[in-house]
Amino acid sequence: MMIQNPFDFKYTHAIVCRVPNSLREATFRQKGMGKIEQIDIEKAKEDHSEYILTLRKLGLDVIELQSDDTLPDSSFIDCVSVICNGTALIAKPHLISRKKEVDIVKSVLKKEQLNIVEIKDDIATLDGSDVFFTGREFFVGLSKRTNILGAKAVASAFPEYPVALIKLKKGSNQLKAYVAIAGPDIIAVGTSDQAKDVLKQMKEIAEFKKYQIISIPEAGGVNCIYINNTILHCCKEEYSKSAQIFANKIDYARIEIKNREFNKINRYLTCRSIIFNKSKIFSKISNRIQSRIKWIKKNEEIEYKCDEKEKLKEKN
Repeated sequence: MMIQNPFDFKYTHAIVCRVPNSLREATFRQKGMGKIEQIDIEKAKEDHSEYILTLRKLGLDVIELQSDDTLPDSSFIDCVSVICNGTALIAKPHLISRKKEVDIVKSVLKKEQLNIVEIKDDIATLDGSDVFFTGREFFVGLSKRTNILGAKAVASAFPEYPVALIKLKKGSNQLKAYVAIAGPDIIAVGTSDQAKDVLKQMKEIAEFKKYQIISIPEAGGVNCIYINNTILHCCKEEYSKSAQIFANKIDYARIEIKNREFNKINRYLTCRSIIFNKSKIFSKISNRIQSRIKWIKKNEEIEYKCDEKEKLKEKN
């Protein structure tokens, strides 16, 4: 199944959360990173404010959540929801400590009148940063953060798009640490062994075979955001080689963003916002699709029960 009109990456809204003073505590979750460089909280707050201002300059209505020192990971809001075409799938991060963040964002999305889809399976896990959308199809990274049941929830929530699974190697970061959308049908990919493995799997299972690939040599410089005909990528002061490649390969508007403090704990540009297109048309379409799915499932259950009754009659 290949959607005829791919998503155009035009957005109207964003949700962000201010940086809490407890951000340093998020470093303790980063096992296997070796020595972690000390985070400058005030610099992180300053850089995040510039990030938010940039989103506003691109025409987005930014919903800015207050910081909460009891939630050290709350600035990395991308993990808690996946939104496309007016439907918001509420994620299920594997860390129970993030449930409060999920509830806060879900409340905001309800107020924004999006079609809310929740994962009912108790053992399902889904991290929004493991969900990569190309505009034509979804790729879901399977890891300790996201399991097969979480991936199935993505397929159920967005039936208008193909969904493919990527097996992430043990110890890997989220899927979007290795691949990012840099423009229409353009994918930025890292050069690490993990990134090469992700790209290999994508090429084998992707329904669309004509993506343009841009290789980015610095792991921290891969992640970028393509939004409203503009690409946001890490600045040259942080990743000079990566910034130069984007400058050489991209012929539309570019904005360089500071991300140094967040990169210290493997958090990247897309982590810091949830962006979506608040369109009544999308919402209506999504609601109709979800209603149709419920109708089909309901009728399948009725047919199954009827079949069971017939079998019992035959036995008697």
